[in-house]
Amino acid sequence: MKTVSNTGFQANKTTPGEYHNHLVPEIFILLHPKITLMLTFIGIGLYDKKDISVKGLEAIRRADHVYAEFYTSALMGTTVKEMEALYGREITVLDREDVEQQPEWLQRALTEKVVFLTGGDAMVSTTHVDLRMRAHELGIKTSIIHGSSILSAVPGLTGLQNYRFGKSTTIPHPYTHKDRTIISHTPYDIIRSNLDSGMHTLVFLDIDPEKGYMTINRGCELLMEVDSQQSKPDLEHRLTVGVARAGSPSPVVVALPMVELADYDFGGPLHILVVPADLHFMEVEALVKLAGAPEEILDMVK
Repeated sequence: MKTVSNTGFQANKTTPGEYHNHLVPEIFILLHPKITLMLTFIGIGLYDKKDISVKGLEAIRRADHVYAEFYTSALMGTTVKEMEALYGREITVLDREDVEQQPEWLQRALTEKVVFLTGGDAMVSTTHVDLRMRAHELGIKTSIIHGSSILSAVPGLTGLQNYRFGKSTTIPHPYTHKDRTIISHTPYDIIRSNLDSGMHTLVFLDIDPEKGYMTINRGCELLMEVDSQQSKPDLEHRLTVGVARAGSPSPVVVALPMVELADYDFGGPLHILVVPADLHFMEVEALVKLAGAPEEILDMVK
């Protein structure tokens, strides 16, 4: 009899049958032809409960179990209770450990239909790609229902051309080590590398359970702090774009020199930052018209 290896996970005793030695008999699947072994990743969009696609909503209502994580991205325009009311299903919210370290809930997908909800698109985060590969190692089929993504929303809102974006990065909250405050230089280095290649940089801002949502203002301050330690600092005068609450009815999009952007009131989260490289004339016009960039930048392309 063939078996599907289930190494590294404990059998979930709440699922039909108890599997010993971490092995799932293939004969069990053959004797239960109505059971579709499936884990469906569903991107639920950018802002509120209504961003989900019809296809995603149908999958949720067919599922036996609905899980979600909101530490990589969160929907600021809704609550879990509101989502449950619209979707018609109870949602179990997982923390980072449940997803990255001990995803024992995956066991349910061996015998039941399970969906996993994430903000934005389902596979933007490498954490979710890793989770999908873990499922495949367990013999679980997976599918993806994509949702609106910040990766496409930002070019749309700003007018910056999407094919001109290079490697994205994340600014983490500073941390203390031996009475010293440590600021990561990695985001700065990635921005510099992209600028050298003529590519824009999409800069994600940290979401931390204890330190909260990083703002555009704080992100700019941290970048300028690292820049000030360089031999030729120049970031504070570089045109930078801030986007707040993408996907909401009234997103805020502002393009200013970084030092001015650091003082702009963007309101509540979520925030994201863009450091553009040299601009195409259409991008310049878009930033002036759509993001309130100083009209002087039009002279750059005349």
